[in-house]
Amino acid sequence: MAIRAFSDHHISPYGGSIAKTECADRMQQDRLNARANGLPVAAADFRYLHFGATDAFRRMQGDLLASLGLGPVESGYRVVTSGPYWRLRDYGSRHPSRSVLIVAAPIKRPYIWDLTPAVSAIRYCLGAGLRVYLLEWLPASGETCRVGIAECGDAISASLAMIEPDAEPSKPILMGHSLGGTLAAIYAASSPGTIDGLVLLSSPLCFQADESAFRDALVSLVPAPVSDSDPYPGSILAQASAAASPYTFIWSRLLDAILSAGDSRALEIHARIERWALDEVALPGKLVREIVDTLYRENQFCRGTLKIGGKTIGLSSLSVRTLAVVNTGDAVAPSASINPMRDVLDPDNLRIVEYSGEAGVCLQHLGILVGRQAFARIWPQIISWMNARGSDVSAGQRPQGALG
Repeated sequence: MAIRAFSDHHISPYGGSIAKTECADRMQQDRLNARANGLPVAAADFRYLHFGATDAFRRMQGDLLASLGLGPVESGYRVVTSGPYWRLRDYGSRHPSRSVLIVAAPIKRPYIWDLTPAVSAIRYCLGAGLRVYLLEWLPASGETCRVGIAECGDAISASLAMIEPDAEPSKPILMGHSLGGTLAAIYAASSPGTIDGLVLLSSPLCFQADESAFRDALVSLVPAPVSDSDPYPGSILAQASAAASPYTFIWSRLLDAILSAGDSRALEIHARIERWALDEVALPGKLVREIVDTLYRENQFCRGTLKIGGKTIGLSSLSVRTLAVVNTGDAVAPSASINPMRDVLDPDNLRIVEYSGEAGVCLQHLGILVGRQAFARIWPQIISWMNARGSDVSAGQRPQGALG
């Protein structure tokens, strides 16, 4: 069964309504906000039009690379349910021991989890006998203009409800990378009783000023105001990120290409990630505004002042066992964005694994999902941790599809 989009409203499966009339009201308010910030409405409209065209052009460049054989080679899956702004993929498993729900990041496409048969976190989990689900965010449109953090939590809740409880030895594990992990952590803090554990891969949770040069630069570079009523072009965030950390998003990529030149497998991975990076998608304006203002600028989740569905939650609200993987060379999700967990979580429920990064991954922020050393050294620890309760899968088993 599927949750369908309605013509006049989006009704969340767990409460909340998003109406077209509300979007129209927000549009008018956005115009007033633009004037209040000294930005002509025409200039704001032109900015969105320009970057929307940039998104399309970058996707055309990506399609050209795909035509040269650098597109994704994804595993088979079926869509088991969906909403106006999300859909749930079920990859199945031949002999599932337990379920894991992957929350994809809302930026770009989710096939970074499943680039090729040899470079695939999803295939690694399947090879370990896990039942794999992935929550995919659909490109934003005018119908989904008011999707924010709370609505993403609704989608996670609806997805967990679709996982057959009678077939599982325990509740599912929730896993996410980057902002997908951030959304997963916020949901886990709000509804800890629905999952058995949380896996965070290069996922920032704390955004304290002066502790991350990338964070400090990004909040000053993202154009304001962010409209709740329009899809937000992905290329705006791509360009703001590159400006916030040129070394991370420009120079280190060039260096990685040079270091990969003598290794055909590393060079192929690098090229496929470059193709993925061009696959821009629009995000809901409300979600972008909340990420930039509520999380990055105001650090509300880390400070314990984030309001979700009538609750005030924060990092200290996390009570499920949690595994966090930190790439020590990642400027996007540095150790400082995770370390405060040590102060508020029970040590018995928290494990932090450091990963030093590697060449041949294009962007260090993606290393845990695509790196050969990551699959050889870190992913066996992740699988062992996930299977620590109620699993018949051997912790030492080497899953199929792993890189050698």
